[in-house]
Amino acid sequence: MALRNPAGIGAMSVKAGSLMIIGGGEDRTDDKNVLERFLKQCGGKDSKICVLTAASTVPEKIWAQYDEAFANLGARNHTHLLIEDRAQADDPDNCEAVLAADGIFITGGAQTRLLETTGDSQLHKALHVALRRGACIAGTSAGASAMAARMLASGTTELQAAKGAIALGQGYGFVRHFVIDQHFSERHRLTRLLSAVADNPDLVGIGIDEDTAFLIAQDGSVEVLGNGAVTIIDARQAVTNVADIDTGQCLEMADVRLHLLPSGTLYGAPGGATTPLVPTAALAEILRRLVKIS
Repeated sequence: MALRNPAGIGAMSVKAGSLMIIGGGEDRTDDKNVLERFLKQCGGKDSKICVLTAASTVPEKIWAQYDEAFANLGARNHTHLLIEDRAQADDPDNCEAVLAADGIFITGGAQTRLLETTGDSQLHKALHVALRRGACIAGTSAGASAMAARMLASGTTELQAAKGAIALGQGYGFVRHFVIDQHFSERHRLTRLLSAVADNPDLVGIGIDEDTAFLIAQDGSVEVLGNGAVTIIDARQAVTNVADIDTGQCLEMADVRLHLLPSGTLYGAPGGATTPLVPTAALAEILRRLVKIS
């Protein structure tokens, strides 16, 4: 099934959209800073917002939480995009809702469920078109991991990073060359992300704390907002023993670069950074890759 009126889609004005990658647990009842910034990024209280709950097994419950949160922020045009199977993900009306939206908010749950339901569907294609023509796409928790072309699909680690501990699957592909983890500090996921980048040395790891967003904006700037931090792990030039050990054995890793970006960090926008930290050449190269969203 094709998207309705593909000629019309091709005729849309094209400008870069923005991504908000949220580490889960964003405040929905008190200050709601992350959600408020998403609403602003979409264009304000009259912007059209779709809330996609396909990652959840209790979509109506999740929608009720976001419906109340956005209403309390003054949003006047937010709707539930209920996608529970592949037929709904290919339905032209659902795709048109995405194409007409100023913002799409992808909720948490299980990222494997999200991609099994919507991956490589007409809705998936519509999300990319919406991003290219200027929409803001946000993903929290499972929705955050799904932003990457290759996402964390399964696996856990204990106290040490281990070979083969993490399996990757196909994500939405809004950002490439990265793998994204969420609830990062709260669930002690440093070893999980180290395991992922050791097994996949072409990828840079991004770990995002709860109630924290990594915003890639239309102007090419990169900002951290909320109450936590973003951790970036670059093991592309690291020396590891991953080729010499068996699956499940502990990893040895040397010369791994780690960048910690607290809330309030802003790079690339007019006026410079809001923090005194000046990006090194290594971090600047990562940020240039990151803003090349698909």
